[in-house]
Amino acid sequence: MAIMTVSQARENFRAAIETLRSSKVRSMLTIAGIVIGVSSVISMAAIIQGLNKFVQSKVEGLGSRTYFLSRFPPGTDPFHWPERIRIRKYFQYDYAAYIREAAPDVQIVTTIGTRGFVFGDSNMITSGDRSVENVIVRGAEPQYTDAIPLFVVERGRFISTFDQEHARPVVVLGAAICESLFPYTDAIGKTVRINGLLYEVVGVFEHDQGLFFGPGVDSFAIIPLSNFKKEYPDSKELVMAFTVRQDGSLGRAQDEVVQAMRRLRHVPPNKENDFEVSSPDFLSNLWNQLTGALVILTTVISSVGLLVGGVGVMNIMLISVTERTQEIGVRKAIGARRADVRLQFLLEAVILTLIGGTIGIVIGAGVSALVRSLAPSVPATLSYLWVAIGFVISVGVGILFGYYPANLAANLDPIDCLRYE
Repeated sequence: MAIMTVSQARENFRAAIETLRSSKVRSMLTIAGIVIGVSSVISMAAIIQGLNKFVQSKVEGLGSRTYFLSRFPPGTDPFHWPERIRIRKYFQYDYAAYIREAAPDVQIVTTIGTRGFVFGDSNMITSGDRSVENVIVRGAEPQYTDAIPLFVVERGRFISTFDQEHARPVVVLGAAICESLFPYTDAIGKTVRINGLLYEVVGVFEHDQGLFFGPGVDSFAIIPLSNFKKEYPDSKELVMAFTVRQDGSLGRAQDEVVQAMRRLRHVPPNKENDFEVSSPDFLSNLWNQLTGALVILTTVISSVGLLVGGVGVMNIMLISVTERTQEIGVRKAIGARRADVRLQFLLEAVILTLIGGTIGIVIGAGVSALVRSLAPSVPATLSYLWVAIGFVISVGVGILFGYYPANLAANLDPIDCLRYE
């Protein structure tokens, strides 16, 4: 069994570096393939890991024990709903009170009315000569922020029971809307016009830009549900959110709500539900589908890069064997074993790929840092696991594509080598 000493390892390392120097362009092209493969794997892994944390934070912000009732499947385009969904009856404002009585495992049931571009509506908020378009106006009850923790009031207060009971014209603004309308003054207590109607600003939410290209809290202006019902009777698309008690069963609570809704909507026993029950996990499931495609694409790109790099390593090592035939003969003549020669050339191939892998890891770390600086909400971070994987991939490519040239060198006849010109 061949055992390499420290001095032999140092000598082989110098030989590998000398091989690189002797053919710089060829070596650079060889390393480039490894760099592309490893950097694409590392950077995409860091970005996906950061995006997973981002999505998970949004899911947690919607509430881990919060579920939604809607007439339509979440995350779908209203303009592409099939006929069976379009003909479903609208929800009614009194559904929530019935569910509270019929579902003992449910803690909060709250109705939400929404008027926005998603449903083909347009809203405008103005204050003096400043205005904000494409705002989402939402009617909500006082329990709304308890059911959906994503909406956190930073200044002022949320809608109160008194506001709801008297349909008061008060509004809580998203931070971006507030900054556009009141860039230099405190918005609390000020008056704005929402679609021409006067409202007093009683609160401002914390910043939240939303998930990817979807609307976040910044885009919302929330008014009392009773006021929404009075001012926008044509906005019939209601959604309900309900939370399950800490000591309650998630499955039992959902069954209670489903049965209550079926009774409310007079759904026959042999018919499917004409409503949807969903949890925040639908965001995670949707994201997992998207990342699945990204992982496949990244795997293809990195595999091509690593294949090109591996072929380049094999090529440069075969050339190295040819150029150093006499050297191999001399080494064997003075006592070097086949295993010694094989190990030397294999080490040179691994060093080549390790150099490319190290550069790829550095580039991947740079890409993740750039993403993190451009999008702070996406914590793209290069983990030690993926650094280790990058090194393993580099060594694996070196061994896989370097073994044939190394074995070829080891099996050369020393007499033929010494005669080689």
